[in-house]
Amino acid sequence: MRIPNYGEIRAQAVLFDLNGTLGESGKVGEEVKHLLKRLADRYTVVVLSADTFGTLEEEFKGLPVRVERVSSGAEKAEIARGYEPYIAVGNGNNDVAMLEGAELAFCVIGPEGASIDALLASDVVVQDVKDAIGMLLDEKKLIATLRG
Repeated sequence: MRIPNYGEIRAQAVLFDLNGTLGESGKVGEEVKHLLKRLADRYTVVVLSADTFGTLEEEFKGLPVRVERVSSGAEKAEIARGYEPYIAVGNGNNDVAMLEGAELAFCVIGPEGASIDALLASDVVVQDVKDAIGMLLDEKKLIATLRG
């Protein structure tokens, strides 16, 4: 995707954090799951999570989504490098290195908030993960936000 006066986005994968980003308290809504299915038609969709609530595998069972358990932000960033170039979506301190390494980074400021460092490491800030996925599904929305 080419964004005027911004650059070319070549990513083939979208990497998500789970808690505070895709879901709240380890649970992902049905609308978000539906959007992830649609997104998986265009990208490899990966969820990287420390799985604080122990729901990682169950929440994504049957979805065209890869799940990877991580124990730290450094490990999350290391796994993310294996998907370069990638798009990242996160909200917390343990997402910062993943966001910084992304070709395009979204910060979600949802009900669980977002860290200042995650905000500063991002290219786009949204209130809901559905908005980030929506921008990836309709590139004109992303172009409208990022064009120079």
